[in-house]
Amino acid sequence: MAEAKAVLKFVRISPRKARNVVDLIRGKKAGEAISTLKFTARGAARVIEKVLRSAIANAEDRNIGDVDELLVSRAFVDQGPTLKRIQPAPQGRAHAIHKRMSHITVVVSPATRRAGGK
Repeated sequence: MAEAKAVLKFVRISPRKARNVVDLIRGKKAGEAISTLKFTARGAARVIEKVLRSAIANAEDRNIGDVDELLVSRAFVDQGPTLKRIQPAPQGRAHAIHKRMSHITVVVSPATRRAGGK
């Protein structure tokens, strides 16, 4: 089965926030997904749009299909390493701050190969 994949690792955005944006594009046609991300007012949308464009470019390079023929077959966000920082608090205490990272993966495939397409 022909498909093209793009992965962006160690992105300094919380996986929980990125998953909300990835859920918007999963299963859509590539052109429609790009326009959805362009008008989504979330910080993760810009990053995910870059990964999607990279996956589309990989598909065109491998002669899998044009942007009009491609479908976002799989898109997911995994949690990367967490930077642990300390925030000073009143009365000599300290609070833990967790700065989370994400690994974003987008897979595109030709729309004709999917059974029961949208």
